[in-house]
Amino acid sequence: MIKITRIITLLLVSFILINCKKSKNNPNELTILQKAPEAKLALVTSFKNWKQNPVPLISAHRGGPYKGFPENAIETFDNVVKHTPVVIECDVAMTKDSVLVLMHDKKLDRTTTGSGNVNDVSFNEIKNIKLKDNEGNLTSYSIPTLDAILAWGKHKVLFTLDVKRGVPFEKVISAIEKHSATDYAAVITYRIQDAILVHELNSNITISVSAGSEGAIEQIIKSEIPTNKLLGFVGTREPDTSHYNKLASMGIKTILGTLGNLDRSAIAKGNDEVYMKYIENGANIIATDRPLEVAKVLTEKTNLKPNKKD
Repeated sequence: MIKITRIITLLLVSFILINCKKSKNNPNELTILQKAPEAKLALVTSFKNWKQNPVPLISAHRGGPYKGFPENAIETFDNVVKHTPVVIECDVAMTKDSVLVLMHDKKLDRTTTGSGNVNDVSFNEIKNIKLKDNEGNLTSYSIPTLDAILAWGKHKVLFTLDVKRGVPFEKVISAIEKHSATDYAAVITYRIQDAILVHELNSNITISVSAGSEGAIEQIIKSEIPTNKLLGFVGTREPDTSHYNKLASMGIKTILGTLGNLDRSAIAKGNDEVYMKYIENGANIIATDRPLEVAKVLTEKTNLKPNKKD
């Protein structure tokens, strides 16, 4: 009986070791295999509170799609939040009958079983469409509404909402107010005029503004928007430390977009440690297409640790 018990124990240990090895190669398995089921992350769910203690954060571009998890889907957001406190960057589009839904592309064709322009399709038609992951694999997941994701995200995540062309900021702000989401849902703007409009619509909402150049900083100053309501997107190339310092002196927390070239460079060089260097140089938030990989680095190197208290 003792011999059988020892054999079973050895088999269980071998199984755990094999699966832990797999988890290093497959970031989707990180939480399932490395953390106890009851473990909870110390979530960051308030921009106001975070700005007072700006621990490094990850912004999951288009929600953090991986194989089996399509972009701009609640199930994808849920997959990422299991691993790390996160800012979910997602895209707000509008249907023919003025329902706000999540969709990056103008057309449905690439990411769904549907076709045609989003704004030419009614919400009733949208409800019957299924999402595909970035490899083209069909999933059982549906296109969520902005209302649905704001309700889901309360006390779980922060959002930055990329409002697509043709979608009125007024409607997006109205949805944020409806869900009392002004402190966890920020609005992305690309023109200072749009930032001013959003601030006029609701002065409590955090606004992401372009802040990658001296000219952009001058526009921010002239706008007279309180800087404690701003996030400064410094672009997809790392700026000088002096640029970070200038924004910090203004009270503006920064987002560096590693999505694209910087992410590809980290993969090509096999150097995920570089993400920590970006934080050390002055970035407060890393906006990436690799949120699970970046989460592993930040969890190991910063105080952003899983909270194992029930």
